[in-house]
Amino acid sequence: MKFVQLANALKENVEPFYLVEGEDAYFRDHAVSAIREACHITQPVFNETRLDGESLKGDLSGFVAGLNTLPLLDEKRLVRVYDFYPTEREWEKYFKPYASAPCPSTVLVIVNSGKKANTADLKRKGGVTFIDCAHESEDTLGKWLLGVMRRSGLGIDVDAASLMVRYCGSDAARMKRETEKLALLLGEGGRVTRAEVEEYVPKDVEYKIYELTQAASRGSFAAFSEILDDLMKKGYDEHAVLASLTSHYKTLYEVSTMKGSDGEVAGALGMKPYAVQKNREAAARLGRSRVEELYTALYALSCGAKGGIYTKTGAFIDAVAKIFFS
Repeated sequence: MKFVQLANALKENVEPFYLVEGEDAYFRDHAVSAIREACHITQPVFNETRLDGESLKGDLSGFVAGLNTLPLLDEKRLVRVYDFYPTEREWEKYFKPYASAPCPSTVLVIVNSGKKANTADLKRKGGVTFIDCAHESEDTLGKWLLGVMRRSGLGIDVDAASLMVRYCGSDAARMKRETEKLALLLGEGGRVTRAEVEEYVPKDVEYKIYELTQAASRGSFAAFSEILDDLMKKGYDEHAVLASLTSHYKTLYEVSTMKGSDGEVAGALGMKPYAVQKNREAAARLGRSRVEELYTALYALSCGAKGGIYTKTGAFIDAVAKIFFS
């Protein structure tokens, strides 16, 4: 199940064996916290154990046998194991028998950032409840943000939620912090609109890069210069910006030359159909020949800067001149 489904599932039942896995550390941490809270442990000294996966490798049989230890003064006992990647053989020998008949008073939680090569695929094993903590789509994060806002006593417009997801670079932890800040600013019952997001939520660097490339596509030198100045103040250098611009025009070139629907091109390039649509519109405004010309020129400048033919400042100034003044 997805992390966002966990809270409702825990209202029904606490499973004996969980795998909490995915790249999003915020979701992993909060999944573990939710499971812990559902266990209602009052005596953590006796009934909570936290282990590192590497420490188990020498005595897996002893660890599995210990899972049958009964809790003391509580109904549940929680065992958390972090970064644990058993092999297929270890699963079959030690964990498969336990998963088929787990101790009903023990809750075992394995917490991993992702599956490693040559290890058992725990999320597909019987008896293991998988909590997917991978990075979510903007749509899913927007829906999750609506719930976070509601629990903080705030309302938020759907378009404002989408904008806030982009401003925060799809970082759930940052969205939670920004929600807490907005709750203090707006007070109980406050409503978050696009205006509040634009005024109070700082833009993630990736979103600023997106704005920069869009300004370049529109030929808006004033907007480009303003965004560029802000990026430089945040530690971006000319080569990083040139690399982003090169990547942008490469995408425009690809979507303008590829055949197929927006959805088909999106699947081939690992993009969203809406992004393909917008990039195709930008490429059409510039014209395919102009897009190819800029991509080729910026790619050559980027390679030249990496190879020492140009300084990074010289390559960047030349790139800006080609985009706006040639």
